[in-house]
Amino acid sequence: MSLDVLEVRDYFMDLQDRICDSLETLEPTARFSREEIMPPPEAPPGGLARPRVIADGNIIEKAAVQFTHSLGASLPPAATERNPHLAGHPFQATAISMIVHPVNPYVPTTHMNLRYFLVEGADDSAGSWYFGGGFDLTPFYPFEEDVVHWHKVSADATGPHYSRLKALCDEYFYLPHRQECRGVGGVFFDDWTEGGADASFEFVRRVGDAFLPAYMPIVERRKDVPWGERERDFQLYRRGRYAEFNLAIDRGTKYGLQSGRRVESVLASLPPLAAWSYQRTDPAGSPEAALQDYLKPRDWLSVRAVDKSGD
Repeated sequence: MSLDVLEVRDYFMDLQDRICDSLETLEPTARFSREEIMPPPEAPPGGLARPRVIADGNIIEKAAVQFTHSLGASLPPAATERNPHLAGHPFQATAISMIVHPVNPYVPTTHMNLRYFLVEGADDSAGSWYFGGGFDLTPFYPFEEDVVHWHKVSADATGPHYSRLKALCDEYFYLPHRQECRGVGGVFFDDWTEGGADASFEFVRRVGDAFLPAYMPIVERRKDVPWGERERDFQLYRRGRYAEFNLAIDRGTKYGLQSGRRVESVLASLPPLAAWSYQRTDPAGSPEAALQDYLKPRDWLSVRAVDKSGD
């Protein structure tokens, strides 16, 4: 049995409001743009897009918190490559997707996405509805306590599923051409139907509601750390890796482009500025070189246990 799409849609819209309101508390004057875009007349009725973007703030250089509800005659290839039995059927999809690119290089970049697909006419036993999503953290100058906090909140939200979803996150947010993880991970899941519709929706709400408690304390700790040209240069260099992932690997970007969504909304996740350096090598022992120790799968909850025992 599937859920009413409107129930999920209402939750995602409320979560979008809460995240935008919380991020705006960091800024004295910068505010999110607020648009509501209805589907074109030839599209099925009922869809809605609410793109929200903030830029050039004191703390946030750019952030996008996007909500969509779409209906269509068939899913794009990016959504059916793992579930070919869903191809060619009418569908509804609702989602929230967000990215934050901070000003201060010591504040991590972060991403979250939650989505719900309902495919009409497909065999329900084969999965005619499912959730997906997760969140991850991409620091450029990482602090161990921040990463441990991020994973503790992730584990509290996902309970017994944490270890599996952390491993899926490490696997998905990986740049094979660089042989490194995008950041320090988090949780990630696809085709989620565990426990049925109500239990799955409750699980997704726990993940969505965990984002602000996971991220905002890190921002508050790091937003006033002094930085200069060296840190900015490294931030832009690492943002280049972020852009590589979004453009070459991310399924969400491919889905958005294939589904005909507004290009400005699909690519709003890209950083406002990024840089590429030819064969850059950071000196051993430097803060920049230290990042590489974080860009590999690691049991961050065990780090918490070691820290606690050493107090």
